[in-house]
Formats: sequence, structure tokens, C-alpha cells
Amino acid sequence: MTEHTLRQYDIELEEVRRGVLNMGGLAETQVVKAIEGLRSGQLDLLDTVIEGDKPINLAQIELDDDCSHIIAKRQPAAGDLRLVLSVIKIASDLERIGDEAKKIAKAARRLHSAEAPFVPRVGLTQAVELALELLRASLDAFARVNPEGIEDLRRKDAEIDAGFKGVMRQLITYMMEDPRTISSCLEMLFIAKAIERVGDHAMNIAEHVVFVARGEDVRFENTQAKLGKG
Repeated sequence: MTEHTLRQYDIELEEVRRGVLNMGGLAETQVVKAIEGLRSGQLDLLDTVIEGDKPINLAQIELDDDCSHIIAKRQPAAGDLRLVLSVIKIASDLERIGDEAKKIAKAARRLHSAEAPFVPRVGLTQAVELALELLRASLDAFARVNPEGIEDLRRKDAEIDAGFKGVMRQLITYMMEDPRTISSCLEMLFIAKAIERVGDHAMNIAEHVVFVARGEDVRFENTQAKLGKG
């Protein structure tokens, strides 16, 4: 490559890096607004979240196109290739986080629009905070190409999973004690599951960062460890 071509190549790589971080900011904002709408019952805010899914979808399409262009035209190798492949995967996870935020907003809208609104009081706060911490930490790791804190992120992900199971038990108790709450409890269960999935996708992003930095695929380490013990 000529010096000019190398400079242009570096610019293109930096643009897809920046695109991931911008898309991550959009996804995080969507989750924050969806949870605020759930807590406050502001239907206009929930509607904003539902409509706000479109820019995230467009951002994924743009990143996919940019990465395809880089692969076809620049033929990246080694670390650059790992970066470009991971950007495609991370963009997919961020798009799905946007989808989960939209699901939360739609379910919250149904809860607050009911004739007799009832929002079950369950322990979602910690799971929400952990999911957002996990997302922010994963994006920060991507920005710095530093996967050193992945074990701490895995612990956070496990806490989110445990929190979901606790919320599920609470909601089952509500429904058993008062069948009139079944509809509302099912909506809240749907919301809790969406929050858990936000954590899962954020964890995926952290694992992609390990691949970028070290060339190691750690997505199935826990599964492999369990199989090894069996």
C-alpha cells in the first residue's frame, strides 16, 4: 500500500471504531429511557423509545456496509481483520440491545395504558444498574482494546441472571395470590427478561473485545469447562 492508501485505511478503521461507540451510546440511551418510562409511566417517553429504534437499525446497516467495503477493498489481516469482523458482531449485539429496549417500552406502555394500571413492585433496580454497568464497561473495553476486566463482567452477568430468577419467583407469588394480576405480572416478566438479555448482549461485546485484543475466542469457555468436568 502507498502512504496515502495506508492513511486512508487507518481513517476507515477509525471510522468503524467510532461508529460502534456512537451506536453503543444510542443503545444505552434507549435502555435508560425505556426504564425511566416504565418507572414514571410517561407514555410520550415510551413512544420516543419505540421510534428511537430506527436510528440504531440504520447504524448497524451502515457499519455492515463499511466493514464489507474494508474487507473487499483493503483485505485486512491479523488484528485489523479481527477488528473488522468483531465490529460486525458487536453492531449486531447493539442492534439487539436496541430491540430489547423497544420491547421494554412496549410492555411498559401496555402496563400503564391498562384500564386499571398495576405495576408489580419487584426488584428490577439492581438488574437494570448491572446491565447498564456491563454495557458501559464493555464499550469502554472496546474503545481501549483492553479486555482485562472480563472476569468481573462475567460476575455481573451472573448476578443479572440470578436477579431475573428472583424477579420471576416474586411474580409467580403475585399471580398465585391474586389471579387479577396475571396480565400485569406477565408484562413485567417480559420486561425482566429483556433486561437480562441486555446483559447477555453486553457480555457478548466484552467477549468480542478479547478476540480483537488477543485473537482468542472465549465465547464458550464456560460451556467447555462444564463439558471437561463431565
